[in-house]
Amino acid sequence: MSVLVYTENWDGKFKKLSYELISFAYAIAKELNLPVTALSIGKVEDDELKSLAKYGASKILKLEDDRFESLDNKALSDAVAKAAQKEDAKVVIIASNNEGKAIAPRVSVELDAGMVTNVVGLPVSIDPFVVKKKVFTQKAFANIQINADVKVLTYAHNSFEVIESPVDITLESFDAEIPDSEFHTKVLDTHKVTGKILLTDADIVVSGGRGMKGPENWGILEELADLLGAGLACSRPVADEGWRPHEEHVGQTGKIIAPNVYMAFGISGAIQHLGGVSSSKYIVAINKDPEAPIFQAADYGIVGDNFKVIPQLIEAAKEMKASE
Repeated sequence: MSVLVYTENWDGKFKKLSYELISFAYAIAKELNLPVTALSIGKVEDDELKSLAKYGASKILKLEDDRFESLDNKALSDAVAKAAQKEDAKVVIIASNNEGKAIAPRVSVELDAGMVTNVVGLPVSIDPFVVKKKVFTQKAFANIQINADVKVLTYAHNSFEVIESPVDITLESFDAEIPDSEFHTKVLDTHKVTGKILLTDADIVVSGGRGMKGPENWGILEELADLLGAGLACSRPVADEGWRPHEEHVGQTGKIIAPNVYMAFGISGAIQHLGGVSSSKYIVAINKDPEAPIFQAADYGIVGDNFKVIPQLIEAAKEMKASE
């Protein structure tokens, strides 16, 4: 028996989210007195795989099959479920991102498991098994009891610290034996965004709303984002009005992100917007309206004019970089 974690990789490399998942799984596994097994799908070098042992994964199942490059949700779900069955996993942990939301329900059906999404902490209790999750557009929390023998959890990014818990590791090749008929997605062409930080990967995100007054004023936000090594985002009205590309739109109807720091400039903070950014570790709001709803969700706030505050932040960032 074990706790199984599906660890995604990006071009053969693991990111902070993968280490969060392993750390989270290891903490649960300790309470259940079980080991942690990580499933890696794709071509990842052994040294990179072994990095998961630093956070508590004692066994890695390596599934290297070019067919999975199509990211077919049905095939991925089958692979995760078969890995769980092989390891007799009692808990299966998957990231609560776009891929995780697509495959977790399928995995739970295949395993006849109970599932809870957007889990934000260690189990409230083990017997009965109760976990805490976000509800109501991430504005509240609920404790959910899972009665099934197997539990599938999707983990909300930035809900648990990355904790080093080194263990010995075993690497094992794994063949899920998925037939070609299970791969229904065919990739005809691939276009990757280059030269900019992807919002879903960024540790810091700088975002602008209608308070920036027009597309001609985005230069100072771009400069600040560049200095901070941040991703650049916007609210839905900004994208709808054509000030910025829709790929930068964050919110309930755009990209769902969870950076360590989310900086909102001139964004009022409608519930639809906050639904896409509320998992950020820290929210910093800058708005000239002291009654803007964004301040209720912010960890830090500045009531002020964007065009006075941003230049000061740029100068501070320049001084910080100069002192490094």
